Amino acid sequence: MSLPAGEKRIRRLCIAVFTAAILWFWMFSPLTRGILNFWLSMSVSALVLTAFALDFRLPGRISVSRPLLQVVAGVALAVVLWGIFWVGDKLSSLMFDFARPGVDAVYSMKQGLPQWAIALLLLFVIGPAEEFFWRGYVQRTLAESLPGRNGGNAAFLITAAVYALIHVPSMNFMLVMAALVAGAVWGLIYRLRPKALPALVLSHALWDALVFIIFPI
Repeated sequence: MSLPAGEKRIRRLCIAVFTAAILWFWMFSPLTRGILNFWLSMSVSALVLTAFALDFRLPGRISVSRPLLQVVAGVALAVVLWGIFWVGDKLSSLMFDFARPGVDAVYSMKQGLPQWAIALLLLFVIGPAEEFFWRGYVQRTLAESLPGRNGGNAAFLITAAVYALIHVPSMNFMLVMAALVAGAVWGLIYRLRPKALPALVLSHALWDALVFIIFPI
């Protein structure tokens, strides 16, 4: 007997999120980190999650409303996020001894590929794929599946929390908090303006490249 459509949708979502958790453990855990090239693993993982999302919930006709505004908003949000993290880095470094070493540990991952190649992967593969998966698939599916008037709010909170939690195997508090803050910002905007997903995809990709390669904090 086949499962109801709603139950099947949640089951597939759980499979996709569980897969994401396994992939992020492989990439970030001290037990497995470095076995394979991090950036190639990250790119393959991002594409795997996108394939899951497309297979489990193939979208209809994709249209971008007000494309110029989407571009401007995406670029502006990326710049604002970079500024938030710059201020956050300075404040956290003043308050906590472990803060800057944690940030430096993240930047130590800039190995294995030329920086221009990492920037291209962040811009055109990793950033867009992550945003499409976490907001365009996970948060959207939860919002449509959870009952009640607050289903969208719960979907936003759950998605932001899970996005942060899959970074826990890194054992890096600063990385987990960065994922929580950025995921909460993108998730809140998606909660309020679902049609802004293209701007969020652009902002995620551009912010990744800005904060990691172009203008490191």
